[in-house]
Amino acid sequence: MLKVGLTGGIGAGKSEVSRLLVACGAVLIDADRIAREVVAPGTPGLAAVVEAFGEEILTEDGSLDRPRLGSIVFADPAKLAALNAIVHPLVGARSRELEEAAAEDAVVVHDVPLLTENGLAPLYDLVIVVDASPETQLDRLVRRRGMTEEDARARMAAQASREQRRAIADIVIDNDVPLEELERRVKDVWAELVRRSQAPQGSPQE
Repeated sequence: MLKVGLTGGIGAGKSEVSRLLVACGAVLIDADRIAREVVAPGTPGLAAVVEAFGEEILTEDGSLDRPRLGSIVFADPAKLAALNAIVHPLVGARSRELEEAAAEDAVVVHDVPLLTENGLAPLYDLVIVVDASPETQLDRLVRRRGMTEEDARARMAAQASREQRRAIADIVIDNDVPLEELERRVKDVWAELVRRSQAPQGSPQE
């Protein structure tokens, strides 16, 4: 099994790269999706979040009111840390379950938005960073996601810098390109991942 960490700044195109890797044959473990699952209605995770933050962070149907919770925790570092202390261990445990269920010869791609920020690179056999220029990121966020330029710049500034992400990368996929070129680049990366996954254990993979 080859364990790959995949990350990238907002608007860089990480989701598209993960989709293309799945099409090639990767097993995808999506940290964002798992983070939603572990606080779904009826879960111990949601119960712990309600105990910490009160029932006002629930919607009328009993699910988590994400915008309201976000407005609370992002204004207070201590509360954000408290939320992360609940959610991160649950996400980690579920991620390990999914990884253990994958085939022995699988290429398992962990899509982790905050991989750089949380110092998680050592958990993976290699790290792929999807990279795009700040101008490209801003254009995609405003044009495709409908953000205001101010909001987009604030979201970008809240993340690790481009240089910090590239510093932890074993492979960088430059995504200032049309989709057709991105597809070609991802296929090349996939061929390299397969080669590494099939290398005899203990042999040099570089």
